[in-house]
Amino acid sequence: MQVNQILLSIILVVRDCENDLEGFLRRAIYIANSCAEDHEIILIDNGSTDGTVERLRNLCREGEIPNVQAYVLSRREDHDIAAWAGLENALGDYLVIIDPTADDIGFLPQLLEAAIEGVDLVFALNTQPRQQSVIYNAARSIFATAAKRFLEIDSQREMPFFRVLSRRVVNFMLRQDGLGFSYRWLPAASGFRRATLNYASETDRESRNLINDISKGVRILISSTSAPMRLVTLLSFFGAVMNLIYSCYIIVIALVKDDVAPGWVTLSLQQSGMFFLFSVVLLIIGEYLLHTVRLSSNAPSYYFAEEFASSVNTRRQRLNVDVNVLDENKLLKAASLGAGKP
Repeated sequence: MQVNQILLSIILVVRDCENDLEGFLRRAIYIANSCAEDHEIILIDNGSTDGTVERLRNLCREGEIPNVQAYVLSRREDHDIAAWAGLENALGDYLVIIDPTADDIGFLPQLLEAAIEGVDLVFALNTQPRQQSVIYNAARSIFATAAKRFLEIDSQREMPFFRVLSRRVVNFMLRQDGLGFSYRWLPAASGFRRATLNYASETDRESRNLINDISKGVRILISSTSAPMRLVTLLSFFGAVMNLIYSCYIIVIALVKDDVAPGWVTLSLQQSGMFFLFSVVLLIIGEYLLHTVRLSSNAPSYYFAEEFASSVNTRRQRLNVDVNVLDENKLLKAASLGAGKP
């Protein structure tokens, strides 16, 4: 196995794994030494309630596990936020994010090899995940369809937790404010070169919580696209138009028919007029919200996928550099040195 001359950062997100912690760390170090010249282990404890933190403190104090930097979250956070905390504190040329209780770190060398060959993002898709309920699978399919439609990404192949990122991707994400929750999908939606490799491994991760994952999926869609708010504005516009048409219909009926029920015209015009105004107000508020979101967005308007230049440049002048002034300064410096000699 080739040892690459890079600094590899392995980010482990753990919780309540006191008995398995040392094994996770030793295996991560073994894998890192086999494929990278230098490495660091960034361990994020996601609010453990057992003796995980104390066990980790002892391992670091005794010097048994080298190159470990531990961060203990004050409370349990979303898995993606915990991973983002690790990314913000990692220094590697390539960064690996992994949940050792659910992902097989033995697949890391293949991921790293693909990344070094020129892929900015390499995802690891486990083809043997824990089986979920029918309702959960249906909700996941709905989210996958929405992500494909609004984010233009394949959520099942381009949003797994186990992944390798190049430093270029991390630098791009660090320029975004408040990224913690959306780090999972943003790199895949930003045009970086990416690949997905399949592997098979039985997982020990606990069954997913349907309500929490639905809430998370809704937050991802709302925070990443204006499509839901645009749908609201379109429905408001449709409601305003239909109420206006209904008002015209009421007036026509009042003019052409003689046997209209007493009070029907007045009551119907009052109701259609109120709903028309209500729809217009919602439409205006929605448009203002969309405009505010666009103005407050910190995402860059564009991203350079690559940047390079000619190895030879024949221009003598550079931007904001006057060559004549530089030559004059060199002559003055030489004259002053010559005048100082005895």
